[in-house]
Amino acid sequence: MFPRLHRVRMPLARLTVAIGAVVFAASSQAAGLALGDLPSLLEQRERMPAEFRAHLFGNPLTVRVELDGHYLGDAEVLLHEDNRMQLIGFGESHDSPWPQTERARWTEQLSEPMALGVCSAHCRGLAAVHYSLSNSLLTLLTPAGTRQDARHIALPAHGSQGLIVRNSLAVYTGQDQPTSARYSAELNGSIGHWSTVGSYQYYAQPDRSEHYLSALYAQRELGDHFVRAGYFLPTFEGIIRQPRAPGSQNETALGLMLGSSDVLLADTRSASAYPVYVTASRDGVVEILRDGNLLSTQAVTPGIQEIDTRRLPGGIYDVELRVLEEGREVSRETASIHKPSRWRDPTRRWRYSAFAGQQRGLLDSGNAPQEGKVAAGAVVNYLLHPRAVAGVTVQQIGERRAAGLSMDWQASDRFTTYTNFYTSRDAGRGVDLQALYRYRSGSVVANHARNWAEQRQRVVPGAGAAPQWETRGGWQDTSAVSITHRFSHRDNANLRVARSSGFTRGTGIDVSYGRRETLFGKHDVNWRISAYDRPGSRYTQYRRQRGIDLTLSVSLGSDRRSYSGSLGSRTGDGGQRETYATATATQRVDGALLQSVNGTVSAERGGIGAGAGAHLQNPLLEGDVQVYREADSGRFSGTANLDSTLVLGAGHAAMLGRGRSGGVDTGVIVDVRSDYPDVALRADDNHGGGVVLRPGRNFVPTTAYRAGHIQVDFEGRHAPAATLQPATLSYHLNKGGVMHATVDVLRTFTVMGQVLDADGNGVRGVQVINHAGRSVSQEDGFFTLELSARAPVVELRYPSLVSCVLTMEEAQHPREGDVLMVGSIGCPSPLAGP
Repeated sequence: MFPRLHRVRMPLARLTVAIGAVVFAASSQAAGLALGDLPSLLEQRERMPAEFRAHLFGNPLTVRVELDGHYLGDAEVLLHEDNRMQLIGFGESHDSPWPQTERARWTEQLSEPMALGVCSAHCRGLAAVHYSLSNSLLTLLTPAGTRQDARHIALPAHGSQGLIVRNSLAVYTGQDQPTSARYSAELNGSIGHWSTVGSYQYYAQPDRSEHYLSALYAQRELGDHFVRAGYFLPTFEGIIRQPRAPGSQNETALGLMLGSSDVLLADTRSASAYPVYVTASRDGVVEILRDGNLLSTQAVTPGIQEIDTRRLPGGIYDVELRVLEEGREVSRETASIHKPSRWRDPTRRWRYSAFAGQQRGLLDSGNAPQEGKVAAGAVVNYLLHPRAVAGVTVQQIGERRAAGLSMDWQASDRFTTYTNFYTSRDAGRGVDLQALYRYRSGSVVANHARNWAEQRQRVVPGAGAAPQWETRGGWQDTSAVSITHRFSHRDNANLRVARSSGFTRGTGIDVSYGRRETLFGKHDVNWRISAYDRPGSRYTQYRRQRGIDLTLSVSLGSDRRSYSGSLGSRTGDGGQRETYATATATQRVDGALLQSVNGTVSAERGGIGAGAGAHLQNPLLEGDVQVYREADSGRFSGTANLDSTLVLGAGHAAMLGRGRSGGVDTGVIVDVRSDYPDVALRADDNHGGGVVLRPGRNFVPTTAYRAGHIQVDFEGRHAPAATLQPATLSYHLNKGGVMHATVDVLRTFTVMGQVLDADGNGVRGVQVINHAGRSVSQEDGFFTLELSARAPVVELRYPSLVSCVLTMEEAQHPREGDVLMVGSIGCPSPLAGP
């Protein structure tokens, strides 16, 4: 058999030229220029010695593969005379910076022939492909590799479709008590390049029911900005610090919102607000150290140059720069890094959010007093300094007007202040102040604020009538100082002193001390003692509320069971002292639906109370149920909270539970068809996160806006004799987008055979293709192949482009060990003949 070409390491200069040629060719094609820098395979073949030309096409060649200028691995490829290339599989990949998932991805993407050169259609995630015969180098260039300096990521070319609806149901009922329920639906969807958001609420009580749609709008990302249109609550987005303007709560508005956005930033790492420069006399490196710890090293060239601060952590701190040349330290200096922790791009000092529209309800059962009136407002943030952010807001919602001005100042690494001045038609004029000081073992927080305070009181109307709850509220000014201190890794204490005026008046003190112990060297015990003395309200005839509580929790037996208890004294409804005690036990179950159960017993002056609860979770829903017997009246009551998410996309639907019903806004519905009914797979998103897949319907959450891929592999260390088709799922979705994919788990066995022609001679270069794998016949026609037991059908694809399909039943051929010997095969002579 003709010897394969050996891989050759390409010198850095020639590699740079090759990559540059591909990038230049891509830009040339965009400009309508000729692609003379990329010779075709036929042109390269003509430059070969005559004795090698016959073996270039149809034979597996070992080549070096590089992706965006970085070594991906050594692979076997097939070259076709029509200037196409086909990748069979990877071999060695030592010293490659790319993970194995990338090699599996490109093996799948390039399993079918692909034209060399600049890609104009059906690109499979590539911008250009080039093969250099003289260096046995296959160069793959992705769109990201041609846009290294692009500020924003590209949105999906044709947008995306999908809908994700989170359903929540809460029910409360009790003996001699009315039943109330609340249902809510939160939706995220995608229509083309627009994301859609909706929010619906429904309340049902014995005397009335209410329902309203608080949001139904479409939003599109436009580089550094976003635009929103539809029904929404006029709350601001896209800003860093929103000045507070009390009293501007409102109903749904129909209108338009514009604002700043960081969603599409290609590089979410921020640079220092003030550049940092170093100077070198020759090639070398600069070491960047903070408090003696190495943060980063970067190459430097002769002359003055700016270092890349995007790699450094956020915050404001000093660093030491050490320039090394030929292993010697030639200079050392200090510099300051200014990277605001929440401001991703300090070069954009302005951020804004503004809306305008009309107060208008949608599916609203109530009569909004502000219906039809103007709704408008704006917020602007300005980065005065990496340590200081200023903000201003103005709003008018119907007859309500409000304005606010704020300053967020990080005076030092330990001291931070926030000041907010406002004027509001509802709440009047006021100021919010907050100061935070961090020290080695804790922190001190001082603040003053004006807030709306509410208190809920149970009212018993009379004999035979069910008790009711009454809620009252009002504006309240509160000044407070809070101290948190850690005495050790086991002990901590908290103290809060607050002075209030308005709805509640007086001075309140809260103090607590907690400690973590280890019982018998293996059981964790946590206990905390708390005491409080707070001012009363109109519900308590302004009698002060005092209490003390001791809480103890311990894990016994295993981490599946825990116990906790508390003992304390508090002010009762009538102002008298009331002692109480509670004990709680929790047991993990981990069943198909029931995940854990808990029980509670309480004792107080009015009697004995008890309760039981369970946490539910399965692939379709999750939630909890609780039943409780009141200590004073003996009445029973219960609650239930259930959540489930419906996902629609690409003509398919899925229901989600099991801890994933919330926080999902984009993803892929994956149907797993398996020859092994109990197989478990692992699906990992290259942007982070992963889930376990089971046979049947699954859902994999993914990252919105950014193109990525999901790598599917077997869960655990022991994998069956099977292959996954496909093993990689590529996606590119807007927020709310949903796509569908099918993964087959195929039981396989290895077959060995020989492709012969009509004269009994071995035929090389014939592709032997099955769902589970593919191979190419060698010089004498021999091949080995992983074959699917579910569909033991192979396609023989000859270099002359003719093909046929054969069936290889497992029971019809002899075995030698684990290999099935299928003997000689070939297409019928009229097809396979010359």
